[in-house]
Amino acid sequence: MYDLWRVGFIRRPLAQVAAAPLNRAEITWIAPPAKTFQFIADPFGIERDGVLTVFVEAFDYRVRRGEIHFYQYDREDRLVGQGIALAEPFHLSYPCLIEDGGDLYMLPEGYKSGGLTLYRCARFPDRWEPVRRILDVPAIDATVIRHDGRWWMFHALPGAADRAMREMHVQYADALLGPWTPHAANPVRTGFHTSRPGGSAFVQDGALYLPVQDCLDTYGAAIDLLRIDGLTPTDFRATRVRRFEPNGLLEGFGDGLHTLSGLGDVTFIDVKGLRRSPAEGWMRTVYKLRRLLKLNGPRPGAGSQILAETA
Repeated sequence: MYDLWRVGFIRRPLAQVAAAPLNRAEITWIAPPAKTFQFIADPFGIERDGVLTVFVEAFDYRVRRGEIHFYQYDREDRLVGQGIALAEPFHLSYPCLIEDGGDLYMLPEGYKSGGLTLYRCARFPDRWEPVRRILDVPAIDATVIRHDGRWWMFHALPGAADRAMREMHVQYADALLGPWTPHAANPVRTGFHTSRPGGSAFVQDGALYLPVQDCLDTYGAAIDLLRIDGLTPTDFRATRVRRFEPNGLLEGFGDGLHTLSGLGDVTFIDVKGLRRSPAEGWMRTVYKLRRLLKLNGPRPGAGSQILAETA
């Protein structure tokens, strides 16, 4: 059995969408990849000059290494462009977008690199240059927001016994480029139900909210919304205030929902469908052969320049 994900967007701000149950009639779904054993997930996006650009993890089971791709839509939600935004020799996913000082940054998960690298947009939407390795720990699903005069980062960490699904860690900094300092109470939250980040943190009516994944029964089963009631370098308190499930949103994809993100006037989600195929054994063989022949790296021309700075 394997997971397939679909990505959709809603043309309303995240704070509005998160205030009520998801409405399937509002969702525009991005067409899935044409080939089998491929999917897109982890959507983040931004609208510029009337064009909506959605950045996603693009994953192929034959390679088992994600890339960041983009899809562009006009005001009538017609697809007008798509391509590769970022690829590296290691797996990339969760392309969290951050605006700071007039620049647009991306903080994709790349935990197999052993750290967390911040990229600056050099040419929108398909050229991203690494600025700094801001963490020397392999942070997973790092979610960043500026709140109450500081930058805050919520993330998971890999480890035994599905650690990435059952611990939340926090870092804080005075500047986006760091240095970043671990929270005194890390891990600030434990348990499979509401620990792994699952989308954009946002502020509404003065309160800070964070979507988190429910991984109790399966990876990314649903999104729970946390209200952060206390957040200082030594204190963390949160209350679960709402839940979002995939049921009824898209036929055949009722097995998971693990991203609720937004920037500006658009919100993004993804949903999961579990699949079985007699070709799964063949697919695994293809992956092993590609790995043996060292064919699983990024395609020619994809990738990024050498780090401009190192923390």
